Amino acid sequence: MTVTIPMRLPSVANLREHWAVKAKRSAAQRGAARLACNGVRPAFPVTIKLVRVSPRPLDDDNLRSAFKAIRDGVTDAVGLKDDRDPRLSWEYEQRRGRPKEHAVLVEFLAHPLT
Repeated sequence: MTVTIPMRLPSVANLREHWAVKAKRSAAQRGAARLACNGVRPAFPVTIKLVRVSPRPLDDDNLRSAFKAIRDGVTDAVGLKDDRDPRLSWEYEQRRGRPKEHAVLVEFLAHPLT
């Protein structure tokens, strides 16, 4: 299952902004992810792949930090308290979008039965 969230995901590691602006953006991202994934009940354990779609790529460490609020919102939506829960594993990816195309894709990948 894939959920698409139309949003711009900036590199937060390189932003120099007031703490209140950062808190407001993080709350909005977390809320958007929670709302978009609300009702998704994956079978645990599950791998959740977060994909950033944007015209320009980020380097690996900035990509992971940009997804922090999204990751928290997805965790809220699936009914868990902590994104470190051992039933969850996380993957990160980015895809080049057209000019002015920005989105976040949340893919729920079932684990094969072992």
